[in-house]
Amino acid sequence: MTLPVELQPFVAHASRATLLLDFDGSIAPIVDDPAAATALPAMVDAVRVLQPLLGRVAVVSGRTVDFLAASLPVDGITLAGLYGLERSEHGVTTVDPRAEPWIGPIAAAADAAQAALPGLLVERKGNLCVTIHFRTAPDRGDEARAVADELARRYGIDAPQRGRMAVELRPPVPVDKGTVVRELTSGSTAAAFAGDDAGDLPAFAALVELARAGTLAHAVRIGVASAEAPAEILAADVVVDGPPALAALLGEVADAVRRRA
Repeated sequence: MTLPVELQPFVAHASRATLLLDFDGSIAPIVDDPAAATALPAMVDAVRVLQPLLGRVAVVSGRTVDFLAASLPVDGITLAGLYGLERSEHGVTTVDPRAEPWIGPIAAAADAAQAALPGLLVERKGNLCVTIHFRTAPDRGDEARAVADELARRYGIDAPQRGRMAVELRPPVPVDKGTVVRELTSGSTAAAFAGDDAGDLPAFAALVELARAGTLAHAVRIGVASAEAPAEILAADVVVDGPPALAALLGEVADAVRRRA
């Protein structure tokens, strides 16, 4: 594989480059059961090689940091979980204090969702977020969204549909992958984000804004293509065909950086 010209700055400015990766659909293939999602071994290898070569390697996901740490056991990477409500660096996990008052309402909403949606998976992500999945019953998507919207109104929480075939119940705290990208790229010369779904678009938008403002000299949106990917993902600066192709691309980045060193 020839390294795309858009990623050449990661070779020239490796020590001041930040690589940010989505998990589901990017590091790991999409599966029906979220608990069964597994990082591709080639992806784990690529991240392990890149971590000491780049200024920062981070995973930015709707998953909890505990799940991410177990799935991607690579020392030194930054983990941003629950779309930024959790952060883990150097083995220390912190939680956005603005989310803590919402633990009770989230638990109540989770109980109500389970009662209202028998047969659908209501996934509790720690005590801060709940995801209602309808991948195995796509005909119930409207029902799941309607229940989530009603619970959001009842408990004063948010109910965005960020992922594929799922809707989330979460604290009304203004964080998303875009806010995380702005924080984690501070001081970087080059930054890239790889993602596959609508929840990743705020990260793409943040990169564009940072580049236009001159905060980043080089910003690269890497779209991980699939049959379900929105058009904005397929219009990214660099597009790869699924997680295996993303792993191969990152391996090429690592090889290029090592050759230059």
